[in-house]
Amino acid sequence: MRNRKLRVTPLDAAVLLLLTGAALAFGYRVAGDLNYRWDWSSMPHYLLRWDAKEQTWRAGLLLQGLFVTLRLSVLSGLLATLFGMVMGLFRTSRSPLRQMIGGAYVGLVRNTPPLVLVFVFYYFLGDQIMAALGVNDLVYTLPKHVQSALEFALGPVEQIPAFLSAVLTLALFEGAYITEIVRAGVESVEKGQWEASAALGFSRWGRLRHVILPQALVRMIPALAGQFISTIKDSAIVSIISIQELTFAGQELMAATYRTFEIWTLVLALYFAMTFPLSLGVRALEGRMNKFRNGL
Repeated sequence: MRNRKLRVTPLDAAVLLLLTGAALAFGYRVAGDLNYRWDWSSMPHYLLRWDAKEQTWRAGLLLQGLFVTLRLSVLSGLLATLFGMVMGLFRTSRSPLRQMIGGAYVGLVRNTPPLVLVFVFYYFLGDQIMAALGVNDLVYTLPKHVQSALEFALGPVEQIPAFLSAVLTLALFEGAYITEIVRAGVESVEKGQWEASAALGFSRWGRLRHVILPQALVRMIPALAGQFISTIKDSAIVSIISIQELTFAGQELMAATYRTFEIWTLVLALYFAMTFPLSLGVRALEGRMNKFRNGL
């Protein structure tokens, strides 16, 4: 692939100046019309606070919400990948029943408003599964050192059942989109690869495991990484079921302090700080994969 040098043309400079001027004019107009007194003096306290009793720094409410969002995103992202892989393989199966199950799952999730799905999954599915597994009673009977490990990974012990329900809810929601990524990745592998591996005597599962999936996974990685970034942003929706993640923490602070714009600006900055480095990583990954393919 030929390397191209980036050049800034006069037209690019004019567009950039125009956009900068429009942004400044918009900001000036909003600041003037709002008639709002900005006050950032208390904001650092919501990120980090000094605990005088224990003589140490503690995470503020927004930073605690950020940690919950990270835990929620990582766990639900892993679980959604598992759901997506299974349902994606169902979608490409030759079994009509498996195809129907995979298609029904994707069709149900993708054609229903996310807000409704969160309520249905959380109150009717997540709660039922947690009750059937006995998670509510189990977490309190575990040894202290196990509870401490769970608290590090999942948050406060008393909130673990609700947190796991939210993880399951978000994983089911994101899993439908990963299902389609897996289906598209498997179907993108050339038909000749299936025929060649069949000629070598592989069963269908053997063809998938040894020939098709290794090639499909390479093609799926950028899309899967992009879906994980979406999971971080979509995790804000579970704030409606009182999971104390970043958006919920912002709403609580806004109700208590009436510092609406400062708090939402901080929340926006924290989400951006989480997702933008990942976006750069995905772009770098795509570039390296394109170089690898072009080098073959």
